[in-house]
Amino acid sequence: MKKSEKSSNRRKFLRNSLKVGTLLAAGAAPALANEKGTGKKIRVLTTDGKIIEVDEKDADCKIDPCTPPIGEDARHGIPGRKFVMVIDLARCQNARACIRGCQKGHNLAPHQEWLKVYLMKDNPEGEPYWFPRQCFHCDNPPCVKVCPVGATYKRQDNVVLVENNRCIGCKFCVAACPYSVRIFNWEKPPESDVPDNEYSPETSVPAQIGTVSKCDFCPDRSREGKLPYCVSSCPMGAMYFGDKNEDAVSNGTETRRFRQLIHERMGYRYLEELGTEPNVYYLPPVERMFDYRSGLKDLPEEKQHVYDKIISNENHK
Repeated sequence: MKKSEKSSNRRKFLRNSLKVGTLLAAGAAPALANEKGTGKKIRVLTTDGKIIEVDEKDADCKIDPCTPPIGEDARHGIPGRKFVMVIDLARCQNARACIRGCQKGHNLAPHQEWLKVYLMKDNPEGEPYWFPRQCFHCDNPPCVKVCPVGATYKRQDNVVLVENNRCIGCKFCVAACPYSVRIFNWEKPPESDVPDNEYSPETSVPAQIGTVSKCDFCPDRSREGKLPYCVSSCPMGAMYFGDKNEDAVSNGTETRRFRQLIHERMGYRYLEELGTEPNVYYLPPVERMFDYRSGLKDLPEEKQHVYDKIISNENHK
């Protein structure tokens, strides 16, 4: 099939997809049907906070165009959106499915991790817990300020992106990021499943050797009414993603009001005292669903060594 034909079929598919209502416009609710034709149902969030099912014929796609932009067009962001992520630390088991989903979706090598899961222990008396950490897409991002060529930039939809066509590999942004979430592409990236894909900062594929890359919040998937790879891959439902303007976040099976969730669960932002104003929120690991030891099972030996110090201190309490 020719590239033009594939593009036409993709646009037709996207027009017929179930990307409607408040949640889908934020990339925060799954489609409920797979067949073409009328009678298909999708879930949407009403203005009074209720989740209802409506027929697709009664809904309009609120994300247009659905194709990831390139060049200067990618710097504007999706109009009216303020993307945000919430991570429930009580649900994280270090399944690492989020990492694998991110790696596959962004064509990363096995040793490249835009998302890392740390074992944290806040005090000698407390028990360890798992802590996922990726780019925080700050409203006041130090990385943007130090980039000498404007390769790193902040959009109005909260997303911070890197345009590798501009990146000169100086690593100033790597040094400036207080969260240590950027990686340098030291080697040629793996072969892409779509070798003729035109590069867009929204997809970060294909990557370029000698440039910096990081978590991009998957804005290309938001345009298609899909959740980021990490969120959709998490088997525990620990990660929520959505639109702060719409006040809705979803983990794919459960949808919550963002402000209510943060208020009721006492959500916080990591290292907020730095003044970076991150757009990733954490829910404290209270009444955890899993013992932290369950996250150590089946890990390669070299991965377990990363947590040796914390585990050793815990065993000698």
